[in-house]
Amino acid sequence: MYKKKTKIIKEVLTTPLEDRRTLSNVPDPESIRITVDRRGTKSTKIDEKEADSNYKNKLRMLSLRYVSDFEVLITPKGMKKRKGIKAKAVDISITGLLIELDIENTMYTVGDSVHMKFDLPPATMPEGFESLVKLEAVVVRVFTKEQDGQVKQMVAIEFAKPLTEYFQKKRWGYSLVMASSLLFIVALLVMLMRAESVIYFKYNKVLYLYSLIAATFLLTRYLFGILYKNVPINKEYTPGVSIIIPCFNEEEWIHRTILSCINQDYPVDKIEVIVVDDRSTDGTVKQIEKVIALIHKEAERYKTKERLKMHVLEVNGGKRVALVKGVEMAKHDLVVFVDSDSFLEPNAIRNLVQPFQDPKMGGVAGRTDVENKYTNTVTKLQTVRYYIAFRIMKAAESYFDSVTCLSGPLACYRKELIVKHTDAWLNQKFLGQPATFGDDRSMTNFILRTHRTGYQDTAICSTIVPSNMGFFLKQQMRWKRSWLRESLIAATFIWKKEPFMALFFYVGLIVPIAAPIIVVYNLLYVPLVHNVFPLTFLMGLLLMALLMSLAHLMFRKSKLWVFGFIFCAFYEFVLLWQMPVAWVTFWKSTWGTRETPQDIEARDKKNAKKRKKKKNQIVLDTQSLKDS
Repeated sequence: MYKKKTKIIKEVLTTPLEDRRTLSNVPDPESIRITVDRRGTKSTKIDEKEADSNYKNKLRMLSLRYVSDFEVLITPKGMKKRKGIKAKAVDISITGLLIELDIENTMYTVGDSVHMKFDLPPATMPEGFESLVKLEAVVVRVFTKEQDGQVKQMVAIEFAKPLTEYFQKKRWGYSLVMASSLLFIVALLVMLMRAESVIYFKYNKVLYLYSLIAATFLLTRYLFGILYKNVPINKEYTPGVSIIIPCFNEEEWIHRTILSCINQDYPVDKIEVIVVDDRSTDGTVKQIEKVIALIHKEAERYKTKERLKMHVLEVNGGKRVALVKGVEMAKHDLVVFVDSDSFLEPNAIRNLVQPFQDPKMGGVAGRTDVENKYTNTVTKLQTVRYYIAFRIMKAAESYFDSVTCLSGPLACYRKELIVKHTDAWLNQKFLGQPATFGDDRSMTNFILRTHRTGYQDTAICSTIVPSNMGFFLKQQMRWKRSWLRESLIAATFIWKKEPFMALFFYVGLIVPIAAPIIVVYNLLYVPLVHNVFPLTFLMGLLLMALLMSLAHLMFRKSKLWVFGFIFCAFYEFVLLWQMPVAWVTFWKSTWGTRETPQDIEARDKKNAKKRKKKKNQIVLDTQSLKDS
């Protein structure tokens, strides 16, 4: 029987050069390591200043090298630039570049001043660096390397100024000025357009009231998102943390997730990692065992055997069951949930725990960036959306200590609160159906009833998002269902929170639900019935897209900002129409993108219906033959 194959998409990732130390960011308890960076960022021995997490992270970023493969034009100082030699970049960092030359082009010695020209391709370095570079540099090392039977000349070059400083005076500086200025202008235009709604309010009260509410809601979110500030790091505050990674069929990424969680700049006696496998059917368990064995070889002084554990569930129970099992095994008072395809920055945990200095803080979300952003258009769209969803939307909610979703890729909770709500969380049902997804929103609701919830923008992780349009649409459908279900639940108690936040929430609930009706009215009813082109409505959509795109440009200084326009158009004409479907199917419990028991049950029912239909058709055909 022919089975349609899903096209395999190769993910495009930024690849850091592998460090010879598996746990290069873990604080050395025996002070054997004498410098912060082995590659040399002109740093001195570790002192109190360098012990500060942010300072060490800055040094790490300066020294972090990325695997590369692009053309470089290198010209000795004093020579005409068009007579330069073409070379291949092997790896690059913010401070320098390693290039490969054919042996016959050997002409450089240590100390030579050169001019560099190269175009940094997307995904070579973090988002925002993709651009043309022209700067002065100096040769700091020359050596040969044999590869595939050929001897290559390797030249290490140090830039006259770090790329961060170079871009700040070039494209980044211009991007910041342009984006912030245009954001201000766009905000004014939105307000002017809403003034029109006030003037013509009497002609269509419902429509113009919606326009006023939607515009106010959007502008205030951006305002409070921009006003948001992180909780600064208190070096003395390092509470015990248990990181829990629930895992199901994540063979490709789980090793990287585990490494990023154990390789944290955090006291070794204050952090543990627990991997819980939900009866994976691929090679995930072998991958977990392999990476754990690798980590245990690093050094006894890091106590990895005591603080890195794995557990395989007896039966497939779902993500919530896996998380609860991890909480049961956890020995610390704070638990961090990390998705099995998400990767933490080395200082993510240190930043994530800071808001818990407030005893009323029950849970905190970190920021999630897209790791495979340059794979294709589908992932680029999500890159802009993710950043705005966290840096603007969650940040705005955090301004009022009421983040409504502590997202799955990276979130921290007080263990006692998880334990308190475990039974209700595991057995949650909605309209008689088990709630198998939306676990992050569901637990957030439990926490939010009695405690504050926050967002820490400096606690960063990156995640693999769907690069296949079919999977992406299924994921969005699942998210809309869980959003609708949990938002209706939150609506029963959110009024007890800060008044402005409560108003914020209810408006945010009404606007997306009513949006499909408003779009149909403006784009179909008005043009067809009244013969009026919906210019004002389309201008509103354009301004909304500009707000998203310009905010991304201002904060990220990335060329991907243009995908904010595409995302808004895609949302209006595709994703928005999932909302009416969610209205009538939000009780469903199937994921659509993984083999949960509910998905298997739904698939079996569907196949049974097909077999029954086919059998009935055969009976009818047989009867027709007899009759003829």
